[in-house]
Amino acid sequence: PCPANEVFIPPKFCDNRIVSSKYTVWNFLPKNLFEQFRRIANFYFLIIFLVQVIVDTPTSPVTSGLPLFFVITVTAIKQGYEDWLRHKADNEVNKYRVTVLEDGRRIRKESEKIKVGDVLEVEENETFPCDLILLQSSRDDGTCFVTTASLDGESNHKTHYTVPDTESDVESLNATIECEQPQPDLYKFVGRMHIYKNNEEPVLRSLGPENLLLKGATLKNTQRICGVAVYTGMETKMALNYQGKSQKRSVVEKSINAFLLVYLCILVSKALVCTTLKYVWQSKPGQDEPWYNEKTKKEKETNLYLNMFTDFLSFMVLFNFIIPVSMYVTVEMQKFLGSFFISWDKDFFDSEIKEGALVNTSDLNEELGQVEYVFTDKTGTLTQNNMEFIECCIDGHQYKYRDASSEVDGFCVTDGPVNRLQQKAGREREELFLRALCLCHTVQVKESTEQEVVPPPEEQRGFIASSPDEIALVKGAMRYGFTFLGLESKTMKLLNRNNDVEIYDLLHVLNFDPVRRRMSVIVRSKSGDTLLFCKGADSSIFPRVRQEEVERIRMHVERNAKEGYRTLCVAYKYLSEEEYVQVDSGLREARLALQDREQKLMAVYNQVETGMNLIGATAVEDRLQEEAAATMEALQGAGMKIWVLTGDKMETAKSTCYACRLFQRNTELLELTVRTLEFIGKRREDQLHDLLLEYHKKTNLSSLYCRSWSTQDYGFIVDGATLSMVLNSSSENNTNNYKNLFLQICQNCTTVLCCRMAPLQKAQIVKMVKNSKGSPITLSVGDGANDVSMILEAHVGIGIKGKEGRQAVRNSDYAIPKLKHLKKLLLAHGHLYYVRIAHLVQYFFYKNLCFILPQFLYQFFCGYSQQPLYDAAYLTMYNICFTSMPILAYSLLEQHISIEILLDNATLYREIGKNAMLRWGPFLYWTLLGVFHGLVFFFGVWFLFSNPALQDNGQVFGNWSYGTIVFTILVFTVTLKLALDTRHWTWINHFVIWGSLAFYVFFSFFWGGVIWPFMSQQRLYFVFANMLSSVSAWLVIIMLILLSLLPEILYVVLHKPRAPHARQSSTGGLQSPRSSARPLLMRTFSDESNTVI
Repeated sequence: PCPANEVFIPPKFCDNRIVSSKYTVWNFLPKNLFEQFRRIANFYFLIIFLVQVIVDTPTSPVTSGLPLFFVITVTAIKQGYEDWLRHKADNEVNKYRVTVLEDGRRIRKESEKIKVGDVLEVEENETFPCDLILLQSSRDDGTCFVTTASLDGESNHKTHYTVPDTESDVESLNATIECEQPQPDLYKFVGRMHIYKNNEEPVLRSLGPENLLLKGATLKNTQRICGVAVYTGMETKMALNYQGKSQKRSVVEKSINAFLLVYLCILVSKALVCTTLKYVWQSKPGQDEPWYNEKTKKEKETNLYLNMFTDFLSFMVLFNFIIPVSMYVTVEMQKFLGSFFISWDKDFFDSEIKEGALVNTSDLNEELGQVEYVFTDKTGTLTQNNMEFIECCIDGHQYKYRDASSEVDGFCVTDGPVNRLQQKAGREREELFLRALCLCHTVQVKESTEQEVVPPPEEQRGFIASSPDEIALVKGAMRYGFTFLGLESKTMKLLNRNNDVEIYDLLHVLNFDPVRRRMSVIVRSKSGDTLLFCKGADSSIFPRVRQEEVERIRMHVERNAKEGYRTLCVAYKYLSEEEYVQVDSGLREARLALQDREQKLMAVYNQVETGMNLIGATAVEDRLQEEAAATMEALQGAGMKIWVLTGDKMETAKSTCYACRLFQRNTELLELTVRTLEFIGKRREDQLHDLLLEYHKKTNLSSLYCRSWSTQDYGFIVDGATLSMVLNSSSENNTNNYKNLFLQICQNCTTVLCCRMAPLQKAQIVKMVKNSKGSPITLSVGDGANDVSMILEAHVGIGIKGKEGRQAVRNSDYAIPKLKHLKKLLLAHGHLYYVRIAHLVQYFFYKNLCFILPQFLYQFFCGYSQQPLYDAAYLTMYNICFTSMPILAYSLLEQHISIEILLDNATLYREIGKNAMLRWGPFLYWTLLGVFHGLVFFFGVWFLFSNPALQDNGQVFGNWSYGTIVFTILVFTVTLKLALDTRHWTWINHFVIWGSLAFYVFFSFFWGGVIWPFMSQQRLYFVFANMLSSVSAWLVIIMLILLSLLPEILYVVLHKPRAPHARQSSTGGLQSPRSSARPLLMRTFSDESNTVI
């Protein structure tokens, strides 16, 4: 309803469709072609093809049109298939059937047809199809439980509440909802509901995140709920946290583009030089129009400048082969076929899930060898998200629970653990401690469904909690004889050691929060005593208890923390009636406050949680993933910086970092969290600025000192709230200043831990590092849907096939079953793929320069007439047949260092970092090598031809013989050059290298030995056979091949190899001299004694 004096304009809301695909049937062709022709090379070959079609050029359009068509088609098919899979996934979500309540009837609809304002009914274990406000629940207390594993990675249950006054009858409810604009923060929501009842004044109810059920979350332990849709489709919090898939391009591709520009400049300058010299030469009398070749009338009337332009284009087409179109085909093939080696790797097979690695994007294989920053999720990635109670300490006495499987059951009074209990702290203290564990939490007992006639045995009883460690503590108390039976309408029941049921009234819960780092409950026993039980981190409990009690327990807590366990201290306090009345009124007043509610509650909490008695401490373990610590250590050894980004609490994440050896004992931790910003008498922003400056100074000093001295290692801890202050400061200047300081601190720290992160914040962090100075290569690894945005943002995204659904796997570039597989994926596969493709790129440019340089030099001897040096068949076949297979085999099979050594010696990874093999230095080396070889080929044969009588019968060779000798030397030299570089010989290498050379000889004989009916002129008729009848030709071919490769052979023979890495191998001796230290280009198989043949 709207006031009579106001015009009601209905707002426009989007529908509930989710779209993650990139193309439609209609725009696929134009959009895909546009994206492909944005590549410099594709666009360039299109232009050359059109020139060959339009202008009369020395070579046929087929020579450049066919390879281009092949590349475009293969890429389009690959990208079309990937997008079809995305369409399929979207349809599954959009066509999902949901129940909508309309006019008192239940109607089944497709999810995409939900509109804002529809009332939906959702049943247990169903996923919410959009963001809903909870109106009604089947539970008596108006609550429902949900899991948000697919949103923030937490698999524990969260409690949500219905809006008061809507419970009774949803069908007759008349209300309007006002709420904020859609925004991606999962933990924030502000709104209000006006409820209209029979001409009465409307009732106003405030709405918060506890009333909002998010799309993607799942209903648990509640039979059904009704809710009203507030955000739909692409406006839901889940969709706002999802970032569209952009085309990822590898560093190698960027290097190829840079090198292409250089070669394009060489090509244009060659064409310009030849065109200029042609017209200079023709300007001399008698040269342009000799007596035996007069111009036609049409030729005389043609415009001089048009002629010049046509000649320029003809030279461009003639020298066009310096730009290797077939390189793109080979690179595509190498990436596509190379990705199978990752899928086929038996080490990646996991027997539990019966699956191996999965490659979703083959374009990034070499990027795995360039990673500088690793961003990892914690829950489910570093840890198994599986809490286990390890031990506790009561009044300084240690109680370690032995493996329960060796005992008959865990609750018998006479068994081991309990007997040991009685001998130590005294029965009264033990029972008080165990009561605290049973009462101080927010755990619910899972309701048994109607089908289960026999209730489950106590040890298999299901618990639901907002944190898995709370369940671990309740189960820990069960082992020592105290069982929590559940909470019913503010009454908590527990079963003590004597099998008596104890009942407590739950008066107040003082919730956990990251600033206080503790939680408390106030309960009243049947005897009338009012007790406060409190549990929390040692740093927040110790100052609030008697100091003489602290020393007994501190030692245990520190020892447990060092072992990587999560520790909590437990304290209690008796409240007198006056104290309780005061606390009760303070809490009620604070909870009704509309402004500064949190601060007022905090003041009451702090007031009551003082002067407590410390009883003991607990140690809980979140099991790490298999080999998580070893994997992280290897990645750090390889020079990668590791950032842990998690939605979890700081204490938990910190202990995981210690357990994974990301933080060492001597690491100094710098904390930038809400807690450290709570500084009395200072604005938060000023305190943030001061802390950033202080930390920056500290870490900078450390990095200035020589690293060989044992300088201080720093770990940096930041939380989501502080990060949003850094990234979204009130003024633009401050934001940039804070960002720069923040980044510099992070870069000087060995490990960075970001906790309490929303999914989009994870992506923001990755983006910030990715766009920082030097554009470092980033890798994200995660297992839940909350990690999807950071997986998509990073250069390389890795999904782990974990417990939390498959969204991370679907959106990743590579998926692996376990975190431990990341080590081999990067240190072995990544390293080898990068080396292979870098060599492939450099080699391609080199062999095409060798190919075209003699063609350019030939123009100086043929009057710049665009006369080809090589036959058309040789021009077309050089890159496609004669030299393509050896380099493809090399780029798939080469192992310049064996995989075992790469895995044992992580530092080898650093040597190829920062795109080391595709920098300008190596590129210049290969280019000069190409120029040297080109000059040797051309002038070597030219010197031979200075002697006219090369055949027995005194006849001279013609120009096609000249070109064929040059071409023969060229094919043999570039192929043998690759053979010298090959370090890992297999039968395939032998087959393609010697096979290519044999095929060239066979083809030349065959092509020149038959009269082909479809050819108007046959330039090479018997030229090759005739050439090989001359001993001089044989001699010059062998001599020039040896002369070309001589510098490299001499270098290898005379150059002493650098000492291998001074790192002991597992056998105790130094590693084999098969070291990556020597440049890859400078190796032969002569010093390779242990290669596979």
